[in-house]
Amino acid sequence: MATIKIKQIKSRIGASADQKRTLLSLGLRKISQVVEKEATPSTLGMIRKVHHLVTIVE
Repeated sequence: MATIKIKQIKSRIGASADQKRTLLSLGLRKISQVVEKEATPSTLGMIRKVHHLVTIVE
């Protein structure tokens, strides 16, 4: 599978508890932090859930 880089662009303050847990499971703890993950269906689903807080970096 291909790998993708995910960057947190907005704060988790004000997000629901479920979205906060999703960010933690992606490995994102700070704004502007970038993590590299495998592009599996479960990872893409987590990204879709918090799409307003993260972006995909090329």
